[in-house]
Amino acid sequence: MKKRWITMAVCTALLTGVEAMACTDLLVGKKASVDGSVIISYAADSHTLYGELYRWPAATWPKGAMLDVKEWDTGKPLGQIPQVEQTFSVIGNMNEYQVAITESTWGGHRELRDSTGILDYGSLIYIALQRSRTARQAIEVMTALVRDYGYCSGGESFSIADKNEVWVMEMIGKGVGNKGAVWVAIRIPDDCISAHANQARIQQIPFDDKENCLYSPDVVSVAREKGYFSGRDKDFSFAKAYNPYDFGGLRGCEARVWSFFRKYDKTMDRYADFVKGDPTKEPMPLYIRPDRKLSVQDVQRCMRDHYEGTDLDMTLDIGAGPFKVPYRWRPMNFTVDGKTYVNERAIATQQSGFVIVPQMRAWLPDEIGGILWFAVDDADMAVFTPLYASMLEAPECYRVGNGDMYNLSWTSAFWIHNWVANMAYHKYSFMIEDIRKVQSDLENGFRDRLPAIDKAASELLAKDPADARRFLTWFSTTTADAATARWKSLGEYLLVKYIDGNVKKEENGQFRRNPYGLPASPTFAGYDDAYYRSIVVDAGERLEVKE
Repeated sequence: MKKRWITMAVCTALLTGVEAMACTDLLVGKKASVDGSVIISYAADSHTLYGELYRWPAATWPKGAMLDVKEWDTGKPLGQIPQVEQTFSVIGNMNEYQVAITESTWGGHRELRDSTGILDYGSLIYIALQRSRTARQAIEVMTALVRDYGYCSGGESFSIADKNEVWVMEMIGKGVGNKGAVWVAIRIPDDCISAHANQARIQQIPFDDKENCLYSPDVVSVAREKGYFSGRDKDFSFAKAYNPYDFGGLRGCEARVWSFFRKYDKTMDRYADFVKGDPTKEPMPLYIRPDRKLSVQDVQRCMRDHYEGTDLDMTLDIGAGPFKVPYRWRPMNFTVDGKTYVNERAIATQQSGFVIVPQMRAWLPDEIGGILWFAVDDADMAVFTPLYASMLEAPECYRVGNGDMYNLSWTSAFWIHNWVANMAYHKYSFMIEDIRKVQSDLENGFRDRLPAIDKAASELLAKDPADARRFLTWFSTTTADAATARWKSLGEYLLVKYIDGNVKKEENGQFRRNPYGLPASPTFAGYDDAYYRSIVVDAGERLEVKE
C-alpha cells in the first residue's frame, strides 16, 4: 500500500504536530433555508492567518495583460496566466453576482501533488470569483485553469454557490508530469444541507446525472492507474480512492460534519462510532434533508459548535478546567505512559483567522441580494457583521494593513476580538454569559435592520445604482466599525469585572459601591464542586485542614 499524504488537514496535526490549515464549511440549499436564501459558511482556521477583508474592484484589462499568481498560504510566486478582458468586484469570498466559494483541505495521496503547477487552491477561488457570474461557471473556470496551467495544492473540497444553487466540488492533482487535476462536483439538492471539514466526502458518482454531477473524464482511470481502485465504475468512490478514511480523518474531520448534521436529523447518532474513528462503519451521506429549515442565524450558531449535547462535548471532561473551557491548546495529540490520546477538534476553534456566512438572495437585485456575514477570530466569541457584496470599500476594522499577526492595532477587529477571547479562555463559564449578551444584541440588531436597508437600497437603485452602492457601503462599513468599538468596550468591561479572578457585584447595570462610594467587596467565585474534588484526588492529603 502506498504511503498516504495528509497535509494541512487536522489529521496532520494529530499525527505529526505540523500546523494545520483546517477549515469547516456548511451548506444550505435555498429550499432548506427559512427565507429561500442559499447559505454557505467557512472558517479559515490557521495559526498564522490574519483576519482581514480582501477586496478586488471590477476592472477592464488590456489585450495581452498577464496575471501574477501567488500561493495564498505563503505568498510564494507561482507564475503568470493570461488575464481576461473583464473582471468582477469581489469582497472576501463573494462577488458582485452573488457567487461565493469556500474550501477545506484534505491533502490526499502525496504523489499526486504537482509542484510545477501554477494554480493553488486559494488562487483558484479568488480568480474564479473575479471571472464567474454563476456557480456552474465558477466550476468551469476552476477546472479549465488547472487543466491548462496545472494544480499545485493537495486535495481540496470546495463549496461553490450562487443565488440559486450550491455545489460541493472535490479536486486533487495527478502528479508531476501529468498536468491538471481529477475532480468531481455534485449539486446539493435545494431542500438539503451538506458540509465538509478536511476530509473528502463524495462517494459514488452519478455519472449519468449530467444536470447535477460534473466530473473530469479521467476521475476513475487515474485511480486505476495509481492502484487506488480496481472495481467497476459504478462502485467507484472518490473519497475512498483519493482520501481513504483513517482515525484522524474521522475523529478530527467527519465528526464536525456529524455534529452539524445531528442538529437537523435525529437519526444521525447511528454514525457515532464511525465519526469516533472506526472506518469499517457505514459512512455518512454527502447531504441530508433537515427536519426543519435553517436561518442565517442558525448557521452562525452552528459555526460556534463544540460538540455540545454529544458525548464529545468539550466542556465536560477535566481538560476543560474549572471554567468549562471548550478549547484545547495545540498540539492536538499527547502521550501518557506510551499511549497516544487526542483532544477533540470542534467547528469553533481558537486559531480562526476569519469566519464567514455568505448569504445569496435570488429575489433581490445582485447589488442588494448578496450579503457576506463576516467575523474575525474564533466564531464562538466573534460578531458576524453584514457586508453587502456590492460595497465599494472595506471598513477600517477589517482593512488590509490595519495591523498584522506581529503588530497589534486597537482599531482592528481581529485584535479586539482576540483580546476579548484570550481573556475569556481563562474564565469561560463566567465571561461567555456577558459575551453572549452583547453578541446577541448586536447580531439581532443587524438582522432587524436589514429589511429597511434592503428597501432603501432598492429605492436608490431604481434612481441611481451608484448611489445605492454608496449607501450600502456606508451601512456595511459603519456597522462593522461600530460593532468593533462595542466589542472593545466589552473587553474593558470584562477586565474590570473579573480582575484577579474575582467577580465584581452589579446593580442596575453599574458596579456596586459601598455606602461611602468605594468599591464593594467582590464575589470570590472560587471553583465548582467537580473541580474541587479533582484537587482532592490529586493533592488532598497535602491540602487537608487538620484539626
